[in-house]
Amino acid sequence: MAQLENRYAQSGVATRAGAAVDEGLRSYMLGVYNYMAGGVALTGIVAYLTYSMAVQDGALTAFGQTLYASPLKWVVMLAPLGFVFFLGFRIQQMSIGAAQAAFWAFAAVMGLSLSSIFLVFTGASIAQVFFISAASFGALSLWGYTTKRDISGWGSFLFMGVIGIVIAALVNLFLQSPAMQFAISVIGVLVFAGLTAYDTQRIKDGYLMVRHDAAMVAKSAVMGALSLYLDFINLFMMLLNLLGNRN
Repeated sequence: MAQLENRYAQSGVATRAGAAVDEGLRSYMLGVYNYMAGGVALTGIVAYLTYSMAVQDGALTAFGQTLYASPLKWVVMLAPLGFVFFLGFRIQQMSIGAAQAAFWAFAAVMGLSLSSIFLVFTGASIAQVFFISAASFGALSLWGYTTKRDISGWGSFLFMGVIGIVIAALVNLFLQSPAMQFAISVIGVLVFAGLTAYDTQRIKDGYLMVRHDAAMVAKSAVMGALSLYLDFINLFMMLLNLLGNRN
């Protein structure tokens, strides 16, 4: 009888522990998605405001000339990449507040970089593709979160795909081939769709490794949001190149 009671007690403890993990995981993932959604919103606001200041009455203002037609454009284009590397290498040494501030600064700088899409594509097509991207991202991330299948093996294949896309895009800067751009966009949609599901599962599994350290949980939420943010932005840009109506 004592052994039976002991087993019931152990079962109750295990159940409560599992419930605590589930509750913590839900709170953690909600924080990740809130950061990510906030970052996307900030990027969109900065991009639109920047474009509004850079273009007036169909012509570039002095600010627009500086931003889009001077060597400064390369700084604006490459600055987001610098933020990604900075966060990746330094986040372990940063305070939680500094990590959060760096993420918001990154999202704002990305808005400056993406403001040029309003010069190329119509506002209606940008909005349409955004909602298509949001729906696709949501479905893929939900699948990555709920699937019982282990998709960690996708990581190396998807990373190789990203490297291939970057190299092809750099080559096409000189070739200016519409066919190559189309191929890059199609492959990019597939790669970043896969990364959305893969990163969601990776972020979910990563919580179990750091859940006993509140500081690491907070920093991991920022890095998880950064990963999903990049997946969404790249998926959006690839779809925009495929589906967007050009001015």
